[in-house]
Amino acid sequence: VQLQASGGGLVQFGGSLRLSCAASGSFLSINGMGWHRQAPGKERELVADITSGGRTWYADSVKGRFTISRDYDKNTVYLEMNSLKPEDTAVFYCSADLRVRGKGWDTYSSTYWGQGTLVTVSS
Repeated sequence: VQLQASGGGLVQFGGSLRLSCAASGSFLSINGMGWHRQAPGKERELVADITSGGRTWYADSVKGRFTISRDYDKNTVYLEMNSLKPEDTAVFYCSADLRVRGKGWDTYSSTYWGQGTLVTVSS
């Protein structure tokens, strides 16, 4: 199983970026998917997530500016980021809760992570 994130880059204050993260490999289903970020010297924090049913959650710091969405056919989660601020500068990581096959008929859920994509917002 692999999560491939893309879309980071350098953008000016007030600009926009769209991050994408596609899940590939052998899994049975995808439950929740999310985006996290880690700024220099800070702990990783959850930015937004979306359930299999489409219910979303956002951190207060990004409400009204970021939008998370999913393409269920493409096993992809997106993060549309608008009105970016220098304090949004961080490495962004996607995550997905996947149900995978275990031994025999067993299945289990496990969280997988993308490789991280750097977002830099200049003032």
